[in-house]
Amino acid sequence: MSHNSFGHLFRVTTWGESHGPALGCVVDGMPSRIPLTEAEIQVFLDKRKPGQSRFTTQRREADAVKILSGVYEGLTTGTPISLMIENTDQRSKDYSEIAKSFRPGHADYTYQVKYGIRDPRGGGRSSARETAARVAAGALARKVLGEGVQVRGALVQIGKRAIDRSRWDWAEVDNNPFFCPDAETAKLWEEDLDRIRKAGSSIGAVIELVATGVPAGLGAPLYGKLDSDLAAALMSINAVKGVEIGAGFAAAELTGEENADEMHMENGQVAFSSNKAGGILGGIATGQDVVARFAVKPTSSILTPRHSVTLDGQDTEILTKGRHDPCVGIRAVPVGEAMMACVLADHLLRHRGQVG
Repeated sequence: MSHNSFGHLFRVTTWGESHGPALGCVVDGMPSRIPLTEAEIQVFLDKRKPGQSRFTTQRREADAVKILSGVYEGLTTGTPISLMIENTDQRSKDYSEIAKSFRPGHADYTYQVKYGIRDPRGGGRSSARETAARVAAGALARKVLGEGVQVRGALVQIGKRAIDRSRWDWAEVDNNPFFCPDAETAKLWEEDLDRIRKAGSSIGAVIELVATGVPAGLGAPLYGKLDSDLAAALMSINAVKGVEIGAGFAAAELTGEENADEMHMENGQVAFSSNKAGGILGGIATGQDVVARFAVKPTSSILTPRHSVTLDGQDTEILTKGRHDPCVGIRAVPVGEAMMACVLADHLLRHRGQVG
């Protein structure tokens, strides 16, 4: 299987399956002499790992990362950094009954029709378990970006219930199990998800990402646009079905006067009166916050029987047992942050390589 790598100068290759012995990534292009420890990576993996609340899968994984190469005496050496995360709580028997059938909404059928073989245990390579490696790579990307760039994410909608943006408080994101910036909406989500979880169903979500301190000039026309690379990176996350930058689809409802971010001078610098563009114009960063949102579909693994077909072409009915997220969008927040950080780190290195 090809196409397991992304990025140009900051290049990430992930490997491993949901129920294999381990998974991980290789990060190539990491500059040398940057301090790096496993503990600095673990902080971000702990945000993504399963089993931290009743609203996520109860699979218990420590997601403990090991640095296998590319670091000597606490400093990066400039050589490829290999990271490994062992799987310790696989329950492959949960998938024994569905090995010969295709689960609706999953990649079972498409993997089978493309490769003629698939790993049915937890979805194998198509499982969201793979995103742990991305989060580990994102920790390295943050080291490249430095303390001047901050990448943050928040869950802003579950199902039809969205947050009240007038109550947005970044400090609240770490105070609830949803990464929600609105404390009141977080309480309502608890009721919503308890009902959905007990019914054995699932629900979708929208995540918003904001990167502050992004230097103006990152990105390149026409086929290396910062926003196009960012959209591709976010679309590559499991279960993501839509991405928008800045005003996104809402821009279709605006007039030219409403959509244009007017400019003026402020303290000797160009400033903007609004940020409908999401911090990117012509594929190049403006210096404003880079803002993106992505939509995650409902978890396809549900207890409600669904019509499907078997490997030998027979109609059947299937339900998915095991431990699954009632809203996979919750744990997608740190994954989205990591992908944005990786794209920004790659573009920062590319920008320096082109213009110094």
